[in-house]
Amino acid sequence: MHKDAARRTPRKQMLAGLVSAVAIVAAAGAGLAASSVAPQPAGSRSIPAVLAAVPAGASAGVCPGPARLLEGTEAGTDPQFSPESATAKSAVTGAVLSAPGGVLPGSRLAALDGTPAVEIAKDGSQPGQGTGPQDLTAGVLAGHSVDDASFLSADAQAGRKPSAAGLMRFTATDGDLQGSAAANCQPPANDLWLSGASTTVGRTSVLVLSNASSTPATVSLELFGSKGQIQAPGSRGLLVAPGGTRSIVLAGLAPGEAQLTVHVRSAGGPVAASIQQSVLRGLTPGGVDFIAPGAAPAARQVMTGVDIQEAGAISAFTGNSGFNDAGPALAITVPGPSDAVVEVKLFGRDGQKALPGGGVVTAKAGAVTEISLAGVPAGHYTVSTSSDVSFVAATRITRGVTNDKASDIAWAASGVRLGSQHVVPVPQGGDRTLVFGVLENRATVSYAAITADGKIRAAATADVAGGTTTSIKVPEKVDESEVVAYVVSASGDAAYGALLLQQDGRDDISTVAFTPAASGQEKVPVSLGY
Repeated sequence: MHKDAARRTPRKQMLAGLVSAVAIVAAAGAGLAASSVAPQPAGSRSIPAVLAAVPAGASAGVCPGPARLLEGTEAGTDPQFSPESATAKSAVTGAVLSAPGGVLPGSRLAALDGTPAVEIAKDGSQPGQGTGPQDLTAGVLAGHSVDDASFLSADAQAGRKPSAAGLMRFTATDGDLQGSAAANCQPPANDLWLSGASTTVGRTSVLVLSNASSTPATVSLELFGSKGQIQAPGSRGLLVAPGGTRSIVLAGLAPGEAQLTVHVRSAGGPVAASIQQSVLRGLTPGGVDFIAPGAAPAARQVMTGVDIQEAGAISAFTGNSGFNDAGPALAITVPGPSDAVVEVKLFGRDGQKALPGGGVVTAKAGAVTEISLAGVPAGHYTVSTSSDVSFVAATRITRGVTNDKASDIAWAASGVRLGSQHVVPVPQGGDRTLVFGVLENRATVSYAAITADGKIRAAATADVAGGTTTSIKVPEKVDESEVVAYVVSASGDAAYGALLLQQDGRDDISTVAFTPAASGQEKVPVSLGY
């Protein structure tokens, strides 16, 4: 086999699994359609529907590339970048779980075009005696430096999708992009919602689309601002080549928007999307972040890992000219034709905290509504929002309260309810905190550290009361081996989780919602008749 063909094999296997699944569903639909329109002969009978197993696909995630300074635009919204600061570091951390018995699936980090970067585990390898639940072990990727977007994948194993996840973290201590930004390596999709962009003076938002498939992707964007949906020339039919990325300066499509939500829809190949957001207030850096996709429109959205500073300091800070967006806030986007009456609840360590402006807000249809969260006591929170119509939500987090010093910003995307065996990568360095929120009644959360030697350590548990948020600080090491990830599971009532990242002695901050757990083998009903 040619070397280039060999290096692309894992990605082709993943796409082959997806195509097989589509073929099964299509065949089932064709059978049902034929049976409904064709005349039924006398004496015909139905055969009870059987469940056909859909081939398990690989676990795949696209990791964003480093944050870069915007230098200008060459044609419309396509940007030019200048090198990042001298202290900038970008690294991917990840982990993949074995099958019971310790056998690891083939897994690796590669460039989007399939060029190998590092092998995490060979297919069928067994690094050592497992110590975790069901005798599991892990393959680990501990802070691998990257200079572009990358692709983390793990092969299907024993008919099941593997449990794997990766996270890219960017840090810089000088220049206009100083601060911290982190994002999960996200599975490609054809429908994504990103909230929290801003295109006002001093704010730079660059949408980055990545296509790790072998099929061209044609992307269309829907843009929502504070006054309604924005019809922007150049937002439709954006081609993203296989194995490539495309960057779009959002100010070229929707200038002067303090709050901007982007709905990404892809035809053809699925894509990953993130928004590189940075703030410059005069000559003072105001932070950098990777805005990640949140949950699709729904009647309830939950964000945890929300860090709020002391209310008085925030009030004085945001009172300065140009600092009005330097405080915590909630962005609600209603894509439908009806206004949404949204109830907002904040749950902290000691229970629910009241919002000074009240907890019920009307959000305008087809627009983005910002709700200030200032005035709440300092601490870690879970933000719960519910309404009578579907909406999208994200929460802004800020750090720093001195107007002549660099501050930082992060957006907490809405997350999914925790289930079983979520893999949570934990990058090295700084303060790292697991944050869990439970809305009602009570939930039990278990969390087991994965260390750099591939061992899954004994799990600890947290009994979290409904209406509260629990924070657990991540140790640097367990038994002299660095912690690189966690395996998290939850039982009981609905629980949500996020990883909060900070730096000692600096105002850097990032928050990353946990990725969904790997699903079991799926089956579809196939009806036959004669």
